[in-house]
Amino acid sequence: MREAAAKPQPASAAAVSEVIVPTTITVRDLAEKMRRSPIEVIKTLMNYGIMVPITQSIDFDTAVAVGEELGIAVKPEQLPEPEVVEEPKEAPKTLRQKILAEEQADQLAIRPPVVTVLGHVDHGKTTLLDAIRETRVVEGEVGGITQHIGAYQVERQGRKITFLDTPGHAAFTAMRARGAMVTDIAVLVVAADDGVMPQTKEAISHAKAAQVPFVVALNKIDKQGANPERVKQELADNGLLIEEYGGDVVCVPVSAKLRRGIDDLLENILLVADVDPLLANPSGKCIGTVIEGRLDKTRGPLATLLVQNGTLRAGDSIVTGETYGRIRALLNDKGETITDAPPSSPVVVLGLADVPAAGDTFSVEANERTARSIAVERQQRRRAEATAAAAPKVIALENIFAQAEAGHVKELNLILKADVQGSIEPIASSLLKLGDEKLKVKILHQATGNITESDTMLAEASGAIILGFSVNVDPAAQRMAEAEGVDIRIYNIIYNLVDDVQKALTGLLEPVYKEVVTGHAEVRAVFRISKVGRVAGCYITDGEINRGASVRVKRGAEMLREDRISALKRFQEDVTEVKTGFECGVALFNFNDFEVGDVIEAYKKERVS
Repeated sequence: MREAAAKPQPASAAAVSEVIVPTTITVRDLAEKMRRSPIEVIKTLMNYGIMVPITQSIDFDTAVAVGEELGIAVKPEQLPEPEVVEEPKEAPKTLRQKILAEEQADQLAIRPPVVTVLGHVDHGKTTLLDAIRETRVVEGEVGGITQHIGAYQVERQGRKITFLDTPGHAAFTAMRARGAMVTDIAVLVVAADDGVMPQTKEAISHAKAAQVPFVVALNKIDKQGANPERVKQELADNGLLIEEYGGDVVCVPVSAKLRRGIDDLLENILLVADVDPLLANPSGKCIGTVIEGRLDKTRGPLATLLVQNGTLRAGDSIVTGETYGRIRALLNDKGETITDAPPSSPVVVLGLADVPAAGDTFSVEANERTARSIAVERQQRRRAEATAAAAPKVIALENIFAQAEAGHVKELNLILKADVQGSIEPIASSLLKLGDEKLKVKILHQATGNITESDTMLAEASGAIILGFSVNVDPAAQRMAEAEGVDIRIYNIIYNLVDDVQKALTGLLEPVYKEVVTGHAEVRAVFRISKVGRVAGCYITDGEINRGASVRVKRGAEMLREDRISALKRFQEDVTEVKTGFECGVALFNFNDFEVGDVIEAYKKERVS
């Protein structure tokens, strides 16, 4: 009977020598794949001490053991690897891109271009606008230098162009950068007799950061000593290759004083605008940007607004930043009262509760109550954020690698300042060779001279780090850097500068800390307190002592222990700090063997920039 039970299977069944199974499989399915009786498979499992029914699933390793017993090779099922599709990380959208994304394509219409005029001081920016508008703005300016941002609109061949007149003086760099952020086209005014100057380079850096096309207005071509070819070469050296040299930057020679070339300039602005048509929905939600705000003695808070979508009308309720209001009047750039302002229109509005901050966006809400509630909510949120113990934003060289690994950045943005031009070239050349396809070096701006507030502002806006070689940091720039968390690093040896950047790109740059002593306390008595132990009665001889501070206990020239303060008391009250000239009780976490005359030295560690 046993021989009959062990009778071999038919040839067709014995022909199976290899099966492919998934990670888990039922006994029934495994038997079918092996062309064996489920009972035979169950018996084999029982030989291994595994008691399972026919519907029970077994893992791959168990199936391999069964196969070895039955003389059948068991191989894993090769699952196709899931196709990993890396979604491209989109760059943060501008306000204009957000507006267009929310509007229906069939409701969009061509809008006038918004043009920012940039350039070096006294190169004729306001005189050029004066020629365009055929007014005498320059005569009303103090010293002939523009003192505030103005917004004007002109008409050419039945089409309108909006101009933002930004100051060219270095003291107003922040205002100029703000102007570059709301513009469609940047007109760079360069004097033909003067060439590319430091503020011209700053203007190029700001406009490039805003990713807007350029039109170069080569001004003062009528002056003696004008050398247009030299200026064009200097522009090429600074990354602006004009059309004559095979580039894509339009260069128009003009004489603002003699009113020459103005029509050509306007025509070229419209041509550049037509390359990528500028669209908005005049009937959509009204959104825009605050160009400037001021308090008028008679009319109250005034705001110059640039409408970027929708149509702004008198009587609308708007909210901008933390202020709101109902528009009592709309004034155009000529001071005339108007009833509505379509996209790309600059208008002055009356009726806000407070002066808005320049650069804030505004939006029209359903009613004044809604606008007020939004403004109040923003005020409360700001206060909550101000009181929260959140770490300030820090743009530091040593954490750039971690940010790149997390996918937050793909470029190390740098601003390079050096004492002489001869130092900039080898440093920039060495830096641009560093990095790889995952994390590249990009120099946003490079120039000679000390690190200024303008450099700090550009670094804060673009997430850049400032590297200085043999230069100093202006006090105003230092204060802004500390407030905004901008990393400024000064070097005197080129090798150290390049080496630090190389280490930062590979995650090997560690922050450097220095020790700062904050105060000393002299032990004048020792007390024993139940449940606490020995406590030192101290007198603060200098500085201050804080609860939780790191301390050293010294006895004469000997350092007994490093520890931390666990408790700090004044009389019976717990306190967080005690200053010079006051007495206190001090307890440490791991030391209580105090003696009269011991000195407790408190210290902390600060990061070295």
